[in-house]
Amino acid sequence: MLVQVVLFDGFDPLDVVAPYEVLAAGRLTAELVSAEGARDVPSGMGLLSLRAVSRLDPSGADIVVVPGALGSIPDGITEALGRTLGTPLPGLLAEALNRPDVTVATVCGGSMILALAGLIKGRSATTHWMGLEALAANGVQVVDARVVDDGDLVSAGAVTSGLDLALYLLEREFGSQAAIEAERLIAYERRGTVSRRD
Repeated sequence: MLVQVVLFDGFDPLDVVAPYEVLAAGRLTAELVSAEGARDVPSGMGLLSLRAVSRLDPSGADIVVVPGALGSIPDGITEALGRTLGTPLPGLLAEALNRPDVTVATVCGGSMILALAGLIKGRSATTHWMGLEALAANGVQVVDARVVDDGDLVSAGAVTSGLDLALYLLEREFGSQAAIEAERLIAYERRGTVSRRD
């Protein structure tokens, strides 16, 4: 199973590294990608850069993880999130959401990218608590929960919830024992109740 974790200029490092490490520990193949292809991608606030090894490929990925961004948050939306709309990323995410065999998972402000691009109107999702109103203003049914499962769209709240998101994805795909083993490996227990679509 292939997990592609998306990098874009201004990404939040913990939104990327936490789910990447947990999913890789769960024996999935995980890789860092960008909408533009292989390149060094700077995180928000100049903290660090990570290397995207290839281009996001919705036809080859089983799970696509979209992180949030670091920076000032006017109206619940960082500048870096808004800048993604001028890149190929929204089109690639639309393609991923249109594939029934792909799960798109978001951490923190990652769901705002989908919402700003008009890709999840009427869907249930969450984001960082500072962005919940902006998410609702973009037509999303906001659920104030740590992790929200809306079928092929799974979203998580603030930055540390990326750990909970990844552990939930392991449980959803491979059963509780896979999640328990990953929890034990990283010495972390999931927090919060997952809100699931009925």
